[in-house]
Amino acid sequence: METMAELHTDTALTLTPGAPFPLGATPTASGVNFAVHSSTATQVFLQLFDESGTAPSDTIALNGPAEGAWHVHVDGIKAGQRYGYRAVGDYDPAQGMRFTQAKLLVDPYAKAVTGKFVNSDNLLLAYDADAGTADLTLDNRDSASVAPQAIVVDDAEFDWKGDVSPALALEELVIYEVHLKGFTAHESSGVSAPGTYLGFIDKIDHLRRLGINAVELLPIHEKYVDDFLVDRGLTNYWGYNTIGFFAPESSFAAGDRPGAQVTEFKTLVRALHQAGMKVILDVVFNHTGEGNEMGPTMSFRGIDNQAYYILTGDDSEPRRYYMNYSGCGNTLDFDNPTVLALVMDSLRYWVEQMHVDGFRFDLASVLGRTGRDEDFNSHAPFFEAVRADPILSHVVLIAEPWDTGTYQVGNFPTDWSEWNGRFRDTVRKFVKGDDGQIADLGRRLTGSADLYGDEGRTAFNSVNFITCHDGFTLHDLVAYNGKHNEANGEDNRDGSDDNNSWNCGAEGPTDDSEVLELRKQLVKNHLCLLLFSAGTPMLLGGDEFLRTQGGNNNAYCQDNEISWYDWTLADVHRDMLDFATNVITLTRRFKAFQHRKEALGDDNDSSNATNGLAWFGADGATPDWSNPTVHTLCYRLDTEDTSPRGAVSGVYAILNADHQNAWITLPALPDGLRWHRVIDTCLPAGEDFAAPGHEVALDPSDHYLASARTVVILAARAS
Repeated sequence: METMAELHTDTALTLTPGAPFPLGATPTASGVNFAVHSSTATQVFLQLFDESGTAPSDTIALNGPAEGAWHVHVDGIKAGQRYGYRAVGDYDPAQGMRFTQAKLLVDPYAKAVTGKFVNSDNLLLAYDADAGTADLTLDNRDSASVAPQAIVVDDAEFDWKGDVSPALALEELVIYEVHLKGFTAHESSGVSAPGTYLGFIDKIDHLRRLGINAVELLPIHEKYVDDFLVDRGLTNYWGYNTIGFFAPESSFAAGDRPGAQVTEFKTLVRALHQAGMKVILDVVFNHTGEGNEMGPTMSFRGIDNQAYYILTGDDSEPRRYYMNYSGCGNTLDFDNPTVLALVMDSLRYWVEQMHVDGFRFDLASVLGRTGRDEDFNSHAPFFEAVRADPILSHVVLIAEPWDTGTYQVGNFPTDWSEWNGRFRDTVRKFVKGDDGQIADLGRRLTGSADLYGDEGRTAFNSVNFITCHDGFTLHDLVAYNGKHNEANGEDNRDGSDDNNSWNCGAEGPTDDSEVLELRKQLVKNHLCLLLFSAGTPMLLGGDEFLRTQGGNNNAYCQDNEISWYDWTLADVHRDMLDFATNVITLTRRFKAFQHRKEALGDDNDSSNATNGLAWFGADGATPDWSNPTVHTLCYRLDTEDTSPRGAVSGVYAILNADHQNAWITLPALPDGLRWHRVIDTCLPAGEDFAAPGHEVALDPSDHYLASARTVVILAARAS
């Protein structure tokens, strides 16, 4: 590989100075304006490419810097043009300077790229990996043969056909967390383009029938696959390793024309909106795919390392290393205006041009760190910028409220929702029968007021979940006592050991019918507690038909049948799919189950609850909240029945996690009303749920025998 020659302008195209803003490649009436920010480069070159290979057709020196931006307008080119940057400056890692013109760099504002970075022969590394001096010796080999090129995109070319986001409030949402490729990659999906944006469209009817009205996609930003995974024959399947914050993942496109991923993603969003579903993106702004000082130079590091990353070191090398709050090698510096502008521009782009409805922020506590040694701050510059933004202040904002060093559940700004890890842990413990859970369960069921009751926050700030992509599926939660991550190549050391799971008597696959029935019963219990709790419920994709990962609770690197959705299970476990559908339907029938804005006090005091909530123990008295041996909790809700065959005036929930049956004393009803059974999770399929008007009338009695490990829902209606 030859050493890079000195760069100079070499083009026959007509050039004008252009404008420093907006950043990125912006089509105009006569060509394209290019602008890239670098506060420390001494020169930046634009290289244009045709489809014939990796040798540039044109090399152009940019003008600048103007307010830190380098820029040029190129006449006679248009959308579809391929391009990249080379930045010139010092290579001095000790001072945070990592410039090398030898590495072709992707525009941080690129809206599409031609494919994946592949670190063949270590060509993506700015340093000589064979020199024995770590990252200190410069490598002058050209990386163009292994680096993708950015693609100019004209967003005005897409016909949205009057697309409008569904007008749904948070308290109406049932969120479905799903991996875009894995949803249809399995051969059983039967779609025309498996594992793609367009293939996903073919399965929207499944989501609609289930009752889903919000889809949360795992990261679909362009990602980088780390070398250690490539060496193991694995990949970064989940995608939490972003290298393009404006670019949809290229490998999810069905077509091969330049920029097809942009058009196809927009087509998917339009189809989901037409089906009445919001689109929420899982986004990763805490770090980039460039890793630590030993990682590749693909974009940010080579363009302006000092601006994009939080750097650290000692007196002799003050900026050689990277702060690592993310656990992924580096951390973006939200104190720097360049980073703040990049993230805000990215979010606005996905809302305005890609029509998404909200975001879930990975390791969002990082975004609230306001310096190299500062703790989390809910008034950090990023949060204040979002709050003041006329576009972003009106979309769904969900935080994963922790990072590698801090756990901030309940501490985000009032207009943000959060993944409620406390809900997950308490419900798991209660369902498997752990002692001492009913007091905390009461708080989780009613909106976690102890976390969200202050400063005007409400129950919908709590995104309730029991399972998510990170951990066991719901099937595996009740089928495995321990993780089984051997396929990841880390000797089963990776992934959490704190799962609060129970295998029901057999580890993994079994033919024991009693174990299999108990597992289904516990899954139904989990679904009831998730869907009937105050807050915004999130269902892990595939849990509705018992998708399994074979006990792998960290399948981040498994782009195969471990992670893909096996659609034959939707037929095998049709009873579970029907039950999940019915439970979601029930939440919309009884308004009390969607009355998510009434959180109770952290002592579970229901005296001021506007939905007529009242707590009971199995004996009909006030629950003994402090007794650790109590495993049964009941509550009554006054509610409005929206079904045509209504007349239900209240519901009674029996949550019996005890390993023994329990006689439940029922509240007395006025003359003319009787308790009717709507759900009993211990009953076989077809009997475990009753449709409106077909609820099973109980014998005139003030007691109900709740089987062990059962959730029961009763409705008060005229006999």
